[in-house]
Amino acid sequence: MPLPPAEVSKTDAVTAPGPLDGVVIADFSRVLAGPYCSMLLADLGATVIKVESPDGDETRAYKPPTLGDDSTYYLSVNRNKRSIVLDLTDAADRAAAQQLAQRADVVIQNFKPGGAARFGLDYEAVSKTNPSVVYASISGFGTEPAAAGLLGYDLLIQALSGMMDVTGTPDAPPLRAGLSMFDVITGLHSAIGILAALHHRERAGEGQHVEMSLLMSALSGMVNLTGAYVMTGAVPRRMGNEHPSLYPYAPFDTRQGQLILAIGNDHQFRRLCRAVGLPDLADDPRFATAPARSAHRDALRPLLTRALLQRTADEWFEVLARDSIPAAPIQDVAGGLATATRLGLQPTVRSGTGDEALPGIRNPITFSATPASYRYRPPGIGEHSEEILAWLRAGTNGPHLTESDQQ
Repeated sequence: MPLPPAEVSKTDAVTAPGPLDGVVIADFSRVLAGPYCSMLLADLGATVIKVESPDGDETRAYKPPTLGDDSTYYLSVNRNKRSIVLDLTDAADRAAAQQLAQRADVVIQNFKPGGAARFGLDYEAVSKTNPSVVYASISGFGTEPAAAGLLGYDLLIQALSGMMDVTGTPDAPPLRAGLSMFDVITGLHSAIGILAALHHRERAGEGQHVEMSLLMSALSGMVNLTGAYVMTGAVPRRMGNEHPSLYPYAPFDTRQGQLILAIGNDHQFRRLCRAVGLPDLADDPRFATAPARSAHRDALRPLLTRALLQRTADEWFEVLARDSIPAAPIQDVAGGLATATRLGLQPTVRSGTGDEALPGIRNPITFSATPASYRYRPPGIGEHSEEILAWLRAGTNGPHLTESDQQ
C-alpha cells in the first residue's frame, strides 16, 4: 500500500516561551554550519540577530531550487531570525556590530581565522566589554598557524577526513555523501557547546570561548571508523552498502524495489529466517552467529534474495515490522517525509503567520514543557536593520529585543 503524502502540520507560529527565551544571539555566521546552529537555538526561543554584509549570506544565491525569488537553501536554515545589514568596513557599521556583540549573550562567527580581529569582533575584544559572553567560533581547520589559508568547505572536509574514501563501492572512485553532512554535524556540535557554556555561566557567572572546526567535528562524527583505526591501526575501506561486521546489513532486491535489512544480532536473524520461510538457515553453522554470517555473506545473499523476491519492498516492510525485524524500503525524500507523517512524527511545520508562513522541517527536539516554536519565516536581507539599530541606540536601559517582550 503506498504511503500517504507528507502534509505540513498546522501548528501555531507562536507558542509558550521556549527554554532559551531571553537569550540574545548575535550571529555573524554564514552558509550552513553556523546558521543551522543558530536556527536550532532560535527554535528553542532565543532571539537571533543575523548580521549580513551588503551582499548578504552566500546561500541567498545558491539557486536553484528556489521558492519564488528565494533560495530554498537559505530558507531552510534561517527561520526565526532577524536580519541586519552591516558593512564592517564602514566605521559606523563596525561600531554597531561591536555594540551588538557587547549586548549579546552569545556571539557566533565563522570568519576566516583572524578575520574577526580585523573588525574588533574577536573573543579577546568582545569579552573585555562583555565578560559573560558565550563566544562560539566555527572554522574549517582550527586556528593554529598550520591551518592558515585553508578554507572550510564541506566537500573538502569529506575528502580530507576519509569520509569519501569509505563511501562508494570498492571498484569505483570515492563518493561525496549526498548532503553537506559535516556542516550539519558541526552545527549540532556547536549548539551543544553553546548550551553547555550557557549552563556553566549560570553556575559560575563567567562566559567563555567555544571553538569548533569542521575537520575535528568530522573525525568525531565518524566515531566508529576513526575509533577502529586509532585502536587497531586498520584503515577502513569502501564496502558500498555493506557493513564490515554485520550481515545481512545491506540492500536486497525484491519483487519491486530494494529492501534494506539491518540485522544487528542473532535473535533478529532467527526471526528473519522464520519470516521469509527459511527457518533452518538460523541453525546452519555458516550463518548461526554474526561473525559466521559476515564471513559467509556470499553464500547467504542468494538464499535470502530468492526468498525476498516473493514480495515487494513495501510488503516486506509491513510484514517484517510485525515481528520487530529491522528492515526498510529505499525511498526518496518524499517517501521519507510521508513515512514520518504516517508514524505521527509531524515532520513539517510552518514558520511565520498568515500568507507569509513558510513550510519547513520542524526542530527534531520535543519538549514536554517548553516546546520549540516557529515564530518568523526567514528574513529578507536587512529586513530588521532599523528595529535592531533603534534597540542598540536605546542602550542597556532601553527596550529589550527578546521574544517574551514581543509577545
